Amino acid sequence: MQDVAKAAGVSLGTVSNVLNHPAKVSPVTAQRVREAISRLGFVRNDAARSLASGSNDSVGMVLADIENSLFIDMAHGAQEAARTAGLNLLLANTACDMGLQNDYLDVFDEARVTGVLLAPMEDSTEGIARMRSHGRQIVLLNYAPRPGTCCSVLVNNEHVGYLAARHLIDTGRTRLAYVVAHDDYQPVRDRRRGVRAAVEETGGRVALEEIDSAGLTTAHGHLVGRALAGREPDDLPDGLVVVTDELANGIIHELHTVAGTDVPGRIAIVGCENNRTAGSAAVPLTAVDLPGRAMGQEAMRLLLDEVASGAQHRHATVVLEPELIVRASAPH
Repeated sequence: MQDVAKAAGVSLGTVSNVLNHPAKVSPVTAQRVREAISRLGFVRNDAARSLASGSNDSVGMVLADIENSLFIDMAHGAQEAARTAGLNLLLANTACDMGLQNDYLDVFDEARVTGVLLAPMEDSTEGIARMRSHGRQIVLLNYAPRPGTCCSVLVNNEHVGYLAARHLIDTGRTRLAYVVAHDDYQPVRDRRRGVRAAVEETGGRVALEEIDSAGLTTAHGHLVGRALAGREPDDLPDGLVVVTDELANGIIHELHTVAGTDVPGRIAIVGCENNRTAGSAAVPLTAVDLPGRAMGQEAMRLLLDEVASGAQHRHATVVLEPELIVRASAPH
């Protein structure tokens, strides 16, 4: 900055104002400083600024699975809100690895980001406590924290499962199966409760089977689909609620494309995410849509409110509602 000041013939304070408070400098002087910056190849040392202020103009966002469009939508929403507030958004993908998640939390902590948005798949109480003990505000997405821990933005995942099962019941399906894995994931557990609640409302008119898929990917869906295709016709459910859309797409491929089972005529299928792949399946997937973009926006709003409020801040939880999107795999 001293070199820039000398080259532009201005004070060090003027250079600082051009970088941080440009409205305080006349346009002619600001242009001269910018030309000196360009000529000298000067790049501001943000790490040094962070040391002085305790934070920088960035927010870290740690996502469980960047391949899932729900998390991509969260990032888009958070980025829009961050840019409106004059902040940058830094993204990290943990690939559902808790060790990697903790590493990224440490990276953002050391970078002195303004705060962190965290969308985990498992209990992250320890990492949250570590960040907050260092003065880093943190907001959780799609996972309910322990009471009083931090702010959070949730989807009503119990209603996700309920909507999916209720749609199948309302269209005349009486032998449902819920295809699920990773009951240790909070959203998965919540969706299970919703599916069971919808079935219990029928007073025994609808039967429910639960199928352990051992995983949540398309490959696991292929395995489930093959197993279902090998059953006797009388042993086949007539409606499936599938906990992820990737699983559902794999099942549709094996049943409809490989085995020739009529989807939805013989088996109707509903997914629980409305992933971007839902509409491009061999039979376009009816799915419950999760408001990821709105979640990201709300999470950033809560984070900025906490930063601005300081000690006066009170943790809040925002719960957003899902919406059923009907397609060919389970029509009305």
